[in-house]
Formats: sequence, structure tokens, C-alpha cells
Amino acid sequence: MSGGGAETPVACDAAQGGGGKKRDSLGTTGAAHLIIKDLGEIHSRLLDHRPVTQGEIRYFVKEFEEKRGLRELRVLENLKNMIQETNERMLPKCRETMQGGLGETLQRLQAANDSICRLQQKEQERKKCARYVWPKHSTSPSRNNAAHITS
Repeated sequence: MSGGGAETPVACDAAQGGGGKKRDSLGTTGAAHLIIKDLGEIHSRLLDHRPVTQGEIRYFVKEFEEKRGLRELRVLENLKNMIQETNERMLPKCRETMQGGLGETLQRLQAANDSICRLQQKEQERKKCARYVWPKHSTSPSRNNAAHITS
């Protein structure tokens, strides 16, 4: 440790993998391939979290399915069945009932409208006749009776 020159060759030898023979082979493609392989392993261990994430996801799904007992699937299946029953049975019945009820209601409204129209015509005729009726004490209209005639 005290001599700087002695440590450097050992460090280089360690980095190169040992003896002087390997020192010459650093430039070959085989050594470059080993370095790239080592870098790939380091990268995957430090930065690639897919295996860990996938393991966590599998664990979560397993726990979720065991604890829930596929309850959500049963609930969704029940909802699907209810919707199908509603579409196939309830909606046609409701539509039929509504059309029958609306027909009857429309007839009643038409009858009520006709009655109201007749009452309005009678009222208009009564008012029309009342306008032209002259007061009994006078045979001709005068200025004093003008207010009485229009009311």
C-alpha cells in the first residue's frame, strides 16, 4: 500500500482477469463480449425491475383471488343476469303497460278538453247575449247606460 507503483499492476491484472496473457486479449472480441455480458447483468440487477414487479403482481393477484373468493366475479355475473332479465322481460311489460295507460289517459284528456271547449263556448255565448240585452227601464240606450251595457 505504501508503494503506488506496485499496486497499479496488480489492479490492472485483477481488472484484466489475471496474468499477462489476458492483458493482450483485452482488445479481442471475446473479452469485449464478456465485459458487455457483465454490464448487462449489472444493469438488469440494478435497473431492471420487471422480474420483481411481475413477482409482486402474481402475489397480489393470488392473495386478491384467495381473500375475495371471486366475489366480484359473482357480483358482476348477477348484475349481468339482472340486466338481461330486465331487457327481456321487464322492459316489454313496462312498454305494453305504458302504451295501454297512455291510450286511456289520452282518451280522458281528449274528453276533458272537449268538455272545456263546450263550457267556453257556452260562456262566450252567454256573455255575447248579455252585452246586447238592454236595460228594462229604458227602451233606447243612453249615455248613462253605456257603462252598464259593456259590463
